[in-house]
Amino acid sequence: MTLPAPPDGAREVTVAAARLRKWLRGFDERHDGLQLDSDGTTVLLTGRDGDRAWIDVPFPPLPELTGTALAKQVALAEHVERPRRVGVLLVRRTGYAAGLFDGTELVSSKVDSTYVQGTTKAGGWSQQRYARRRANQAHAAFAEAADVAARILGDAELDALVAGGDREAVKSVLADPRLAHLEPTGPWLTVKDPKLRVLQAMPEQFLGIRITLDP
Repeated sequence: MTLPAPPDGAREVTVAAARLRKWLRGFDERHDGLQLDSDGTTVLLTGRDGDRAWIDVPFPPLPELTGTALAKQVALAEHVERPRRVGVLLVRRTGYAAGLFDGTELVSSKVDSTYVQGTTKAGGWSQQRYARRRANQAHAAFAEAADVAARILGDAELDALVAGGDREAVKSVLADPRLAHLEPTGPWLTVKDPKLRVLQAMPEQFLGIRITLDP
């Protein structure tokens, strides 16, 4: 099934996985009933009054929704609430974090900071020297992050891997042959500094349900 796309400028909200059932009931009541359609990665809710909501399905694909509207709501909520083993990889030039979550519990992790020299305004040979040094430092930092990721995530049985930080840095880490079987899915995690407390809070992002509303 091909679903229509949300209109430009539509409002976006994020709902905690544990609150999705209540949110669906509220949408149903506010719009005097609803219809649910899905293409496996998105669920489109259409109220009797014509208002619509698009739900980004976490950890797709969503099994085919069948039965009544209530049965479909229950099936969607059960998919969202199912405990999963999720690997998290956060990489920036300033540091990295790798963690394994069982549901919302962080069961294994390693976090460390790295040093990569900043850019310089010097020109000529000085600029080239700084660039080479910076590239070498980044290569060493990402190699260290790959060693840690391989140890924590490489042989783990994962339902999904989610990643965040600097996209090119994550790409460099996952280029390691030991991690070739891992591919990030779901939303890109927003992180400024991969500290332990930041890693511990990541379930709020990768379990959050993203919904687009019209109107």
